[in-house]
Amino acid sequence: QVQLVESGGGSVQPGGSLRLSCASSGIIFSIYTMGWYRQAPGKQRELVADITPGGNTNYADSVKGRFTISRDNAKNTVYLQMNSLKPEDTAVYYCNGKNQWGKNDWGKGTLVTVSS
Repeated sequence: QVQLVESGGGSVQPGGSLRLSCASSGIIFSIYTMGWYRQAPGKQRELVADITPGGNTNYADSVKGRFTISRDNAKNTVYLQMNSLKPEDTAVYYCNGKNQWGKNDWGKGTLVTVSS
């Protein structure tokens, strides 16, 4: 059974930082492209960042230079370091894993609120 479990969300003031983690089980983590998506109230889910099995990364323009995605294949975990947070970063953040055969799995999400 595939499980992607996010943690690290919370409330932070503008300019602050948070680190999200996504622990996986039931998948061969090392062959999966792992990603973080977010969905703000009233908006569609959007890609924040992803990282390939080889470590290549891709970021949404809105988070470039502020967020960093990384992975630890030994721990089957992907991270999202979020710095210089803005109110518009407020959303539910979802972990995603997909493999080359089209299998796509999601976590349940963790809420990030950026507010003064």
